[in-house]
Amino acid sequence: SRLPVLTAYAQLLAEGYFESRVGAGTFISSSLPSRSTGSLPSAARGQRLLSAQVAALPKYERPSWSESLGPFQVGQPELQKFPIEIWLRLVARYSRRMRLKALQYADAMGLPELREAIATYLRTSRGVRCEAQQIMIVSGSQQALDLATRVLLEAGRAAWVEEPGYWLVHHVLKAARCRIIPVPVDAEGLNVTAGIKLNRNARAAFVAPSHQYPLGVTMSAARRLQLLEWAQRSRAWIIEDDYDSEYRYGSLPIASLQGLDGNARVIYVGTFSKVMFPSMRLGYLVIPLDLIERFAAMRQVMDICPTHITQAVMSDFIREGHFARHVRRMRPIYAERRRVLVAELERQLGDNVTIMGDQAGMHLAMFLAAGREDRKIAATAARQSLWLSALSSSYAGKKPRHGFVLGFGNTKANDIPQAVKHLKKLIYQ
Repeated sequence: SRLPVLTAYAQLLAEGYFESRVGAGTFISSSLPSRSTGSLPSAARGQRLLSAQVAALPKYERPSWSESLGPFQVGQPELQKFPIEIWLRLVARYSRRMRLKALQYADAMGLPELREAIATYLRTSRGVRCEAQQIMIVSGSQQALDLATRVLLEAGRAAWVEEPGYWLVHHVLKAARCRIIPVPVDAEGLNVTAGIKLNRNARAAFVAPSHQYPLGVTMSAARRLQLLEWAQRSRAWIIEDDYDSEYRYGSLPIASLQGLDGNARVIYVGTFSKVMFPSMRLGYLVIPLDLIERFAAMRQVMDICPTHITQAVMSDFIREGHFARHVRRMRPIYAERRRVLVAELERQLGDNVTIMGDQAGMHLAMFLAAGREDRKIAATAARQSLWLSALSSSYAGKKPRHGFVLGFGNTKANDIPQAVKHLKKLIYQ
């Protein structure tokens, strides 16, 4: 057949390997590529010029636990209890009803139905003062923190962070070339007085007042009011990370800091990843009315708009009551796992460790006795499929304390005693 031959000739002509001369024919090109284009390019010699933002970040390490679940993983919910059949049914229903409009570019703020559902949920469950127009849907709380930093802070500006605190906040601020001011956390949460002494003119404070990460303390009412007063007086911003407020044991959930704010200085951040499943990557911001357009413009630059199908299915999941039922179902399960973990740590390790933050969320913190290096122990544990988060990684300052952040969300109560026994062996070997 002549067709394959003609097709091959046309392709080689298009790619420049052949050249055609009118009245003469087709010839091999006189300017062929000097080397093969089929192999990967070798590494460039010398140092590549990169941005200061990238240079400030630590080396990327692929999560070693991404394909292997194990005890003590932080931020990992119990996936076997997730109502996957309901979720798949909602996905299938959406797919059957999907219209061409869902294939178009969408509003950078997110799907209106989901924003309305989130606003209703936040008003009733978290005491957040908001309307649907203030809700922006993002790809998880990490994008929310990055977006808030891009909008509110310039390079060189100072920002308070909790010490110890959420280590990915440190990376966000480093990437933005902001100055990190570690402010100590005590039994009442962020020490605002200490923060003012360290840098009273900081442009922002990143806090988790309802369940501080990693220590788990709750910011007192007095500290909350003091923080809001500082923000108003200094014209600073407060970024409130409310990452797992749904789970609290022995008391009702603590209302949001944003609900106390009468001057629109708080940017509220939330996520569904802890309650639903980590790969969902669906979070939200509550933005003051006068900043909505600014945030939308920056979001459009980053990735235009959030994906439609996940938003639509999550909207139905909330509206039909599945979200609330799932939270109610999981709360006693996590409470029992927390109880067993605390009891086993006290029984097997006793006075050699100090436990903190066991009244809420899906993790707790434990401090090690002096002389133990948490990162070395964590590296050894990872090779044995025991996933320990080193507490020292949560410190931005030069004097970190050593210990571990232990997740109990995906560890069955019956497996916890053996996991603690394994942990004890690693600590004292």
